[in-house]
Amino acid sequence: MGFDGVGWLAAIIIGGVAGWLAKQFMQTNTGLLMNIILGIVGAIVASLVLGLLGISFGGWIGYLIAGFIGACIIIAIGRAVTR
Repeated sequence: MGFDGVGWLAAIIIGGVAGWLAKQFMQTNTGLLMNIILGIVGAIVASLVLGLLGISFGGWIGYLIAGFIGACIIIAIGRAVTR
């Protein structure tokens, strides 16, 4: 992914917001660090998955959308594995 136009600090902040949004949407109980990790890893996962479909996001808003989608995917996979 390479943080398309987003620096490291911004990636952490946007990742935290994306993880928090996914936490609220998926109704999980995760902390701040886990939200940041979910958002950043989620953005990478969503960019890869959506890239296969020919969809790409760029910039801050795109990174937030990709992070939210990816974090929701990761939470859903985690729930499926633990149940």
